[in-house]
Amino acid sequence: MSNTASPIAIDYYSDALCVWAWIAQPRLEELHRQWGDRIAIRHRYLDIFGDSHGKIAGQWGATDGFEKFGAHVAKSVAAFDQLPLHPDLWTKVRPRSSLQAHLVLRAVALVAGEAVVESVAWRIRRAFFSAAADISDASTLLDIASTGECDPRLLEAALRDGSAMAALSDDQRSANALGVRGSPTWVLNDGRQVLYGNVGYRILNANIEELARQPKAGASWC
Repeated sequence: MSNTASPIAIDYYSDALCVWAWIAQPRLEELHRQWGDRIAIRHRYLDIFGDSHGKIAGQWGATDGFEKFGAHVAKSVAAFDQLPLHPDLWTKVRPRSSLQAHLVLRAVALVAGEAVVESVAWRIRRAFFSAAADISDASTLLDIASTGECDPRLLEAALRDGSAMAALSDDQRSANALGVRGSPTWVLNDGRQVLYGNVGYRILNANIEELARQPKAGASWC
């Protein structure tokens, strides 16, 4: 009988337009480098910028909200030299919704698997944050997602038949059930450990190390 432990499951909830998920990208990559196949990251998506224009106008102002929000995003990324940011974000390039990207990413996961969806998610974020591509545009997203690893015909079928939409709906329902509050959020240990926001790598790693030491820990000692 094999003694190989099952990989530690991590549900990673994010929004494609969220700057903090862009900032979290190097931490995600470092987790893969350090833990390899001892972890299994499942990418899930949240409706944070589902109506980005309404959100920004409501929270940052109807007249100059995009300029203020763009300045906020630039300030947030300024400390991270490895994360290039295009100066036109939100001032000139203003995607209307992240949901189109999430829908395409759920289709990618269905037809090509988690390893490919992670790569496509990174390319979509890079296209927006580094190159100021409008990632609410369906044709732009399909161009990014259609690679040798992801058959565009299967991708379009998953979008047409509703299976990608069903998977995206499941993401939102599971996020609501777990009490996920925003992007990015890391959920471990069947929902018992929820790490939300700009969480440092050492904190992420410490949580995984604890699970690796005690893989069969229960919900409570009571």
